[in-house]
Amino acid sequence: MSGSDESEDKEIRSTVSSCESYFEKVQSRKNLPKSLQETLNSAFAGIPVSSFPQVPGGRVIEIPAETPVSEAVKILSDSKILSAPVINTDHETSPDWRDRYLGIIDYSSIILWVLESAELAAIALSATSATAAGVSAGAVGALGVAALGVTGPVAVAGIAAAAVGAAVAGGVAADRGIGKDAPTAADSLGKDFYQVILQEEPFKSTTVRTILKSFRYAPFLPVSTESSMLSVLLLLSKYRLRNVPVIKPGEPDIKNYITQSAVVHGLEGCEGRDWFDHISALPISDLGVPFMSPDEVISIDSEELILEAFKRMRDNNIGGLPVVEGPKKKIVGNISMRDIRYLLLQPEVFSNFRQLTVRSFATKIATGGEEYGLAIPAITCKPDSTLGSVINSLASRSVHRVYVGAGDENELYGVITLRDVISCFVSEPPNYFENCLGFSVKEMLNR
Repeated sequence: MSGSDESEDKEIRSTVSSCESYFEKVQSRKNLPKSLQETLNSAFAGIPVSSFPQVPGGRVIEIPAETPVSEAVKILSDSKILSAPVINTDHETSPDWRDRYLGIIDYSSIILWVLESAELAAIALSATSATAAGVSAGAVGALGVAALGVTGPVAVAGIAAAAVGAAVAGGVAADRGIGKDAPTAADSLGKDFYQVILQEEPFKSTTVRTILKSFRYAPFLPVSTESSMLSVLLLLSKYRLRNVPVIKPGEPDIKNYITQSAVVHGLEGCEGRDWFDHISALPISDLGVPFMSPDEVISIDSEELILEAFKRMRDNNIGGLPVVEGPKKKIVGNISMRDIRYLLLQPEVFSNFRQLTVRSFATKIATGGEEYGLAIPAITCKPDSTLGSVINSLASRSVHRVYVGAGDENELYGVITLRDVISCFVSEPPNYFENCLGFSVKEMLNR
């Protein structure tokens, strides 16, 4: 086994172990009678995926792999969606999903690419000794990767040298000075750099395929229309998928796209059924929720930089953070990956993203108009709230998490995500995925 294979295998084992640990904690804490859990599993196993409501409009939005990044941003924005399956244009007519689809592109991947490109350009602009010595902008671009030792996803994607060249040649470093460090240089990138990133070469020609190879933020694993909803619920909870594409065997197109949000909306619609009313009436504390201790919840202070918030979400593979203030971490707001849309669609905001605090960023979104998706204030509950009230908050407010606040000061006590809610209703029968989906969890996570 090569070094890269060993590294990949180690990463897969770590991911599987994390999923196993999470679900074991859930099952040990939620205290549902075994007979009720078995009844629920049996019920979900008897519901075919084909019966789940279709996406709005009845058609799943797909993005070809060769689509330019700027156009992909527009498609996601115009369609009011956060992610979409990516078609492999080399095998567009293949009936096998492994050939036809490369993965899922989302705003998270795009913003990370943009931010890393900006960081790379900043590093290049801070290396002013080369330009001061008479090395041309083109030479800096051509030599940037080797000379500066730049590595990481951007370099892997093959756009590092081009990023340096385009940034320098675009005149965004007009006021740079010898000895400026990368953060200071980045502050001078301004709107011109935004134009370079999305509207000038080589970035204008950078495709979704390129980004997808570098940022595997959203795994792609479809289920068949003949599968059961138990499979979908387990994928969305235990195995941490945010969405599950639905395919019909032998046909190339995705038939449906089931998200965590759609499932929780579906659960809310089960009000009045005995099993749902029984579980939803329980206080969240009786179900062991929240599943993380207060110390485990990742948060961001309102005076920290918005860039740090996005990095924290990236590093921990999470979709949002509570915004807190003070030593007791009073909950004052929420920052999520949804808010990335505003950063991408507003050049004037992007131009000084390195200087924006979380508070300033949230204020700009709140005054930016509906078309950019307003920053939503933190939705909270108390430790003695019922699961039903939490489900109602998630569904009615169309949010992905509810924060648990304790005391009169609403101090951060925990977080309840869509994944956590779904986990309250299901458990995994032994060897379920190997038996019912036809391949191992390792193969699934290796996609």
